[in-house]
Amino acid sequence: MTEVLAGRRRLGRGLEALLGPTREDAERDGSLVELAIGDIRPNPFQPRHDVDLAALDELKASIRQAGLLQPIVVRPMSPGGGFELIAGERRLRACQALGWERIPAVKREVDDRTALTLALIENLQRDDLSPVDEARGYERLIAEFRLAQQDVADAVGRDRSTVANALRLLKLPAGVLAMLHEGALSVGHARALLALDDPATVTALAREAVGQGLSVREVEDRVRGGRAPVRRPRLKRGVGHAPEVRRVEDALRRRLGTDVRVTLRAKGKGQIHIAFYSNDDLARVLELVLGAPFDG
Repeated sequence: MTEVLAGRRRLGRGLEALLGPTREDAERDGSLVELAIGDIRPNPFQPRHDVDLAALDELKASIRQAGLLQPIVVRPMSPGGGFELIAGERRLRACQALGWERIPAVKREVDDRTALTLALIENLQRDDLSPVDEARGYERLIAEFRLAQQDVADAVGRDRSTVANALRLLKLPAGVLAMLHEGALSVGHARALLALDDPATVTALAREAVGQGLSVREVEDRVRGGRAPVRRPRLKRGVGHAPEVRRVEDALRRRLGTDVRVTLRAKGKGQIHIAFYSNDDLARVLELVLGAPFDG
């Protein structure tokens, strides 16, 4: 756990411990073992509840063609023997689907807190978690191991404000969390809804936002009780660029924890619009963008 909790500057080494060496390196240093897939139990600390089936199919195709380049990581279990998965759930599922009976693995001796932290790190670094799963992972670290928010932030390589804002999302009603988890509602919309106290009102406005395609600004206006602004047509983005633009927007939303819109213009030019909802939220976004607290 020392490497994982050492903070952001050493997160790369923590990830190396998490993912294990490449198959070639593991073979070279003698740490690679072949385990029966039937002897490997699922990771009970896995924070991700849904698996992207399309991505899993892509991974299966890659493994079928090139083999498993990155061993999974397990820890020995006792009593009863066998092993428990620490990292590599998608790799394990793909190999199972391909009919493999044995799989290359690297063994690690870790405690429960380390297993949960490493599972969180693996998913966060690969953007595999929904905002809700991420928040529940933080909540579990705090509840089960009595960690402070700063301890959690250091462990997973995030800013404390990012952890705090993620945890605030869990105050939303279950129905709204479901919309957020499924991607129907953005983190920006969810944060705007946190200003309301009545669960029924929050849920109704969330459904309205999803059903009518309201922007974050329009949801904020409804939260304040004002009149919805006139909807202005956005510049039409080139059809060939739309998927790439959406991927950029999604990546920025996950990184900044707020609503982001990218407007693409001619000749590769464009604008990035980043939303914030209070002075504290602006300071948080600036810290993420600048890599240091903003003192201006």
